[in-house]
Amino acid sequence: MESIHVDEAVELLEKANADLEPELLSVPEARERLKAYARAQRLAAFGVAALARTIDEASSLARVTGTSVGKAKETIATSKVLGDSAPLAAALKHGEISLDQATEIAKAEGSAPGAATDLLAVAREESFHVLKEKARKAKLEAEQHRDLAQRQNAARSARSYSDELGMVHIHLALEPHVGTPIMARAEAEAARRGNKARAEGIKEPFEHHLADAYAALLSGSGKGRARRAELVVLVSHEVTQRGWRDVKEGEICKIPGVGPVSPEVARDIAQDAFLNGVFYDGVDLRRFARWTRNIPIEVAVALELGEPPGFDGILCVDCGNRFRTEFDHVEPRAARGPSSHGNLKPRCWSCHQVKTKRDRRAGKLRPAEP
Repeated sequence: MESIHVDEAVELLEKANADLEPELLSVPEARERLKAYARAQRLAAFGVAALARTIDEASSLARVTGTSVGKAKETIATSKVLGDSAPLAAALKHGEISLDQATEIAKAEGSAPGAATDLLAVAREESFHVLKEKARKAKLEAEQHRDLAQRQNAARSARSYSDELGMVHIHLALEPHVGTPIMARAEAEAARRGNKARAEGIKEPFEHHLADAYAALLSGSGKGRARRAELVVLVSHEVTQRGWRDVKEGEICKIPGVGPVSPEVARDIAQDAFLNGVFYDGVDLRRFARWTRNIPIEVAVALELGEPPGFDGILCVDCGNRFRTEFDHVEPRAARGPSSHGNLKPRCWSCHQVKTKRDRRAGKLRPAEP
């Protein structure tokens, strides 16, 4: 009987496709039709995921669904978690989330049982990249006590290939404490090159400068000096007092914005590093204020950590992006806004530009009265 219902639904969808003439629809009508198609796609995804557990053979599933074997393996893994997580299964069954969203939630649920409930709320309210970031955080924090450092070390890899345009793609998978400073140097070099290009009247996407920066650093010609610390590792005092051996619930040993590292790795880094103390009370970090153009180093370091008590690093307060973040004065400097912890918020480059235009229209960028 169920098969008959699905076959009827397929026939109705085929008829809808035959009758669909997008060019005759108004924009509001097109949006409503798109919502209906998206819901149909999500509902069909539940059937694919549920049946994948029965098939349990990636190559066969890939052929039937027209996806890669890697994607098919993810679907099978998701289907197995559905059987143990009623909230996740119900959300997918009723078309509330997509298969891609279910896959990210299932990865976290598999490592941290019960995480699905909170992540489903995120999926309903936030964009996909925000959900993916939160699911990744939940998974890593749950696995920090399960030989995460050894598995990260074993997972390091490098590969390269050429595409149809002849471009060379280089993919590196590096341990967090190794890759983070490399990224920091590359982004600093890209910013330097971008500033120079703008001064010469050349407009190019930041990604172009970032590609040039990595090429320069790999060839040994890039400067890559960052104003920010290249690597910040945040470790609870209790972890150090126990001999840097383990991390208990409520404690931290992580790179803000990246994820957990082992206490042993943190201890090795601490042997040759600047040590700073961070004091906070609940969700309140000590406030610093200074009425200057530059951000004091104590404030810059505090901002980079993210909000306590999670200290998950910085991400754009408007869109949730972590790429190319900048510190924006909520109350502009021209309006006497201080370079203080409370008046500085991270924004990605695009959202920062939008905020600046909004401040200019509001008249906040005019020089303040003496």
